[in-house]
Amino acid sequence: MVSIDDAVVAKLKIGANVFEILVDCEKALELRKGKDIDLDDILATNDIFKDLKKGEHASDLLKFFKTENKREIARKIIMEGEVQLTSEYKNKLRDEKRKQIINNIHRNAVDPNTGFPHPPRRIESALEEAKINIDEFKPVEEQLKSILPKLRVLLPLKYEIREIAVKIPSAYAGKCYTILKQYGNLLKDEWQNDGSLVAVVEIPAGLQEEFFDKLNGLSHGEVESKILNVR
Repeated sequence: MVSIDDAVVAKLKIGANVFEILVDCEKALELRKGKDIDLDDILATNDIFKDLKKGEHASDLLKFFKTENKREIARKIIMEGEVQLTSEYKNKLRDEKRKQIINNIHRNAVDPNTGFPHPPRRIESALEEAKINIDEFKPVEEQLKSILPKLRVLLPLKYEIREIAVKIPSAYAGKCYTILKQYGNLLKDEWQNDGSLVAVVEIPAGLQEEFFDKLNGLSHGEVESKILNVR
């Protein structure tokens, strides 16, 4: 069982009735995501409350849950109800969202003056300098709409998609084909009579250097490439 001092409230509302239990925040949320976790590692107590602050226990469990098995009821409350988030967990979510935002900018945008992506650390510093608040719950794409105008005051940024043609010798075509599909949208692939591969792929501009590094590493620098279009 979890320490009561470290537990948070999970609650489920059925009609006008509220059912509350004490749980470990992170483990309860992991269970909701499908992870196999023993309830003993989640619950602080087996009791089901109607008002935890007043210490009032719930009654008529059979009526509302079709069972009096408190562990089954606790699982239902966790899976279908609301789990209170600790400040530590919110900070963790916010840090993860910040990393996702930085990664999105690094992968998809370039410095228009150089054609290369900004290093993640530089993007992170600009976020801090611009005093941008990250919302741990909003999707990355939605937040970027307000973040990018503020960042562009400090960092030249341009989102680009590049259409790149490559020709890969037969000795490396099989291995490199996986890279083509992994890094972008494969628009065209034609296997030549000599076993070589000619392909056209669309990739985010920020991934171009990494993309070429991967291909050249596998082919010992024997891949031919040409940028066909930038948009």
